[in-house]
Amino acid sequence: MKSVLTLDCTLRDGGYCNKWNFQEKNIKKIISSIISAGVEVVECGFLSNKVQYNPDVTKYTDLVQLEDKIPLHSDNSKYVLMMNYGEYDVSILPRCENTCIDGIRVAFHKKDRYKALELCRIIKEKGYLLFIQPMVTMFYQDEEFIELIQLSNEINPHAFYIVDSFGMMNKKVLLHYFDIAEAELSQDSYIGFHSHNNLQSAFSNAQSLIERDTERSMIIDCSVFGMGRGAGNLNLELFLNELNLSLGKHYQIKPILQIMDEVLNRFYEENPWGYTLPNYLSAVHMIHPNYAGYLSEKKTLAVDDIDEIFDMIDPEKGCEYDEQYISELYVQYMSTGIIRNGHLHEIKKKVMGGEVLFIAPGKSAIDEQEKILTFIKENNPIVISINHEYPVYPSDYIFISNIRRFKKLDKELYGKTISTSNIKSSETYASIDYFKLLNNIDDVRDNAGLMAIKFAMEDLETKNIYLAGLDGYSHDLYANFESNDMSLIASTDFLDRMNLGMHRILEEYKKKVQIEFITTSLLI
Repeated sequence: MKSVLTLDCTLRDGGYCNKWNFQEKNIKKIISSIISAGVEVVECGFLSNKVQYNPDVTKYTDLVQLEDKIPLHSDNSKYVLMMNYGEYDVSILPRCENTCIDGIRVAFHKKDRYKALELCRIIKEKGYLLFIQPMVTMFYQDEEFIELIQLSNEINPHAFYIVDSFGMMNKKVLLHYFDIAEAELSQDSYIGFHSHNNLQSAFSNAQSLIERDTERSMIIDCSVFGMGRGAGNLNLELFLNELNLSLGKHYQIKPILQIMDEVLNRFYEENPWGYTLPNYLSAVHMIHPNYAGYLSEKKTLAVDDIDEIFDMIDPEKGCEYDEQYISELYVQYMSTGIIRNGHLHEIKKKVMGGEVLFIAPGKSAIDEQEKILTFIKENNPIVISINHEYPVYPSDYIFISNIRRFKKLDKELYGKTISTSNIKSSETYASIDYFKLLNNIDDVRDNAGLMAIKFAMEDLETKNIYLAGLDGYSHDLYANFESNDMSLIASTDFLDRMNLGMHRILEEYKKKVQIEFITTSLLI
């Protein structure tokens, strides 16, 4: 009779959501709770020579560092670590019987498969349970997958995995690879399945495996709360319940729910994971989910723009994430468009070296509107709204660089809109060069407020710039904008990086022109 085991990967795959900083007390709590639930395999993190050890972080350079975090060896649960090919020198790996763990999972890309198997052989010879994890299994042609299994049989791994790295497998594709593995893999080895949830199919795909008419034993990977990079993983709490109902298992769900409630909720609030439109698109395009994360964090693109950028990605670059590559593609995409600056001299003449007041859509623009109205009355500046029309006072112009915000702008306002050239419209008052308004800090490289200030400095040649509603970003997502429908859903880490980047660029600009805030801001 087939055996279906579960492997929890919260502390490893879930670590992509919090930089693996679970904190030492929580690492111990998560491991003990997962064991209490009856999960058979607990993945405790990464083994790597490319990090510095931190007891709060689930990346280890030496197996001794894990000893005080896990209970003694158990007959019911096994402890494993993952090793990415090329990130650990297995020659220094001690024999398994001298360590606190039972197994090593080796993840590798297709191009590295032959060298990775040599490394796997050494690990197996040192007595560890060996888990072979060929990432992005769908990138293997049938004959290549068969060859990989046959070579793996020579090592006799504990488990050989089907890995849906990009969350793009449907049931038909999964079962096709499963049938190949069932036919070719040694009977002594488990068939494993590691999924991501980009297409909301992780649970149904796992169901299809346990319902399969087979005597083959399996290991199904899950994580608590589905915690994992991008769209996340198969939810442990859901799948354990399914195994209890379908296979008569006796997993305890309550310890898992307690982890969600007492530990992981906070991480989710700071950096949410799960199904999103960009993650859907990355799966459809069969590319690394970090590309979706990068573009969605920009908060400047509509869905069709993200789709078009994904179409630009070289298939050879799609498998492994390259931040510099996607950054260059993003700028390339945004820099296309027609520049129409014929009206700039009219705007410049209207300013004539006087004062410019930029009103961004931060919450202070509403909360402190009396300050703004008083300033306008006393100073008579040129008023330019940024990425919106200020509802309290009619602006002279609207500066807009954000495609998403432009699509929500009333067409009646186009006649006074100064757009950047990435906005593909011929109806705005002027279209100025997007590329020349960029700065050198990636997180805020095309921040609309900073672009507007640079436009005033370089194109309008103003010497006095006043800012309202440019508040910076609070961790309270609904305290950042004048209306909740503009709220920016992003990780607290990203919000902090944007604040820092904006502050640095503003300090540079202040060396060239006078810049003064008239409303409250975190950027001062």
